[in-house]
Amino acid sequence: MKKILLLIAGFLLLAVGGIGIFLPILPTTPFVMLAAGCFGASSPKLAEKLENTKIFGEYVRNYRNKTGISNKSRYTGIVCLWAVLIISGAVVRRPKMLIVLAVVGVAVTIHILLLRKSEPKD
Repeated sequence: MKKILLLIAGFLLLAVGGIGIFLPILPTTPFVMLAAGCFGASSPKLAEKLENTKIFGEYVRNYRNKTGISNKSRYTGIVCLWAVLIISGAVVRRPKMLIVLAVVGVAVTIHILLLRKSEPKD
């Protein structure tokens, strides 16, 4: 029963993380990391599949191995974050939501900048 609940939780968390790619208010990484943990505890095959996906694989491996993120990933993440935040702000146009989007943007940007930088590969 525990295994089934972890699998369900893993898929739900992964879905929420996937939605977070498009919704700037919803963080992607924590949900994907939690999904990876659920899969790791319930299905090593699914954990491996997630770790080998094109979209999330690098992030899961980097968090799991504590190897940091590349400068390219860091800058791409920040640029994409702010692009989506600006588009969202232009669509919403409500002062309170603009403040929320700005706070989320600054907090996530700081988090990304504070992540350990990966060592260059030879």
